[in-house]
Amino acid sequence: MIHVGISEIKFAIHPESLKTLGLGSCVGVVIYHQQTQTAGMAHVMLPDSSFSRSTIYPPGKYADTAIPMLVTKLTEYYHCPVSELKAKMAGGAEMFRTTRVQSMESIGTRNIEAVKAQLRAFHIPIISEEIGKDYGRTVEFFAILAGWRFTPCFEVAI
Repeated sequence: MIHVGISEIKFAIHPESLKTLGLGSCVGVVIYHQQTQTAGMAHVMLPDSSFSRSTIYPPGKYADTAIPMLVTKLTEYYHCPVSELKAKMAGGAEMFRTTRVQSMESIGTRNIEAVKAQLRAFHIPIISEEIGKDYGRTVEFFAILAGWRFTPCFEVAI
């Protein structure tokens, strides 16, 4: 299992899996190529890099930098045709509902919209999503099955 931390991007080929812990308002996005059992995961923290105060930041931090990097590496390094890539996404929760101003869109919602816009720009279909709501998630993606497992963070395993 390969751990993907906040603002990180990691890649895996079967038999490895990719796992990110405690997605709250962040979005975990997986782009994968089922035929080669290759996948990349980003733990996206914010929607848009244009608001960054610095020109140096982790490439997985923003949706507008993470998705292009995932696609570039999958197509150029792993030789996956972009037309055969698919995506899954999770997270984007509204973690602070009680403190949010009603007219203000939550960061989770903005992250979801930004990730979806980037995927649309590359014509990558979203096959599955577990997004929104008011709880965090832990996500693990298995390259061999192109399947994943969600664990809501409010659940306690016994």
